[in-house]
Amino acid sequence: MYSEWPSSVPGAIRWTSVGGAGPALILPDGCMDVIVVDGAPIVAGPDAVAARTTGFDGARLDGLRFPSGMLPQLLGIAADELTGRRVDLADILSPRRIPRTVDPEAIAAALLDGVELDRRIGAVAVRLRAGRTVGDVAAETGLGERSLHRLARRSFGYGPKTLARIQRFQRAVGPIRAGRALAEVAAASGYADQAHLTREVRALTGCTPRALVAPDRVHR
Repeated sequence: MYSEWPSSVPGAIRWTSVGGAGPALILPDGCMDVIVVDGAPIVAGPDAVAARTTGFDGARLDGLRFPSGMLPQLLGIAADELTGRRVDLADILSPRRIPRTVDPEAIAAALLDGVELDRRIGAVAVRLRAGRTVGDVAAETGLGERSLHRLARRSFGYGPKTLARIQRFQRAVGPIRAGRALAEVAAASGYADQAHLTREVRALTGCTPRALVAPDRVHR
């Protein structure tokens, strides 16, 4: 069973899940999480494609999904070092920096203490989510396209085009799960047509759009 709600950390989402039997599909979302698994905190790096998890059967997961680009700044590590990976928090931070808590929001608060976030990173994510081109985003944020690409890899785990592709996919997930017609979802989410939507869902998840409807086996 999976559930989520707004966090006290601005822009973050708090979530919990109790692992069931069998694998679950974790959809790419352009974000990173701190997850406490039976009392042990891990960091979930950004996924470029959906990840299948099989190692958490019966475990309670208590997570915090950070806004795109925030967690790498707090950890002092480039996001592309963690793309597609799940790593113990203790393998990233020195012992003196690891908060003595198993509450993901308390961990986040401790990591945020005294950190000045780079506003360009959030601005890049917002503009790409709104459908701006990479060239437009580079110009609007005062970055050249090469600089934008380097910043995106450090901050999001992949280049700006990949992040925009994942964000477009995420715009489609909710309407698909709500049962809307795929042609309508494609038009509203920025795809050329239903066939384009279907191809992209298969490329990012390995399954059909309708397979995303199963809430117990597919997590955001």
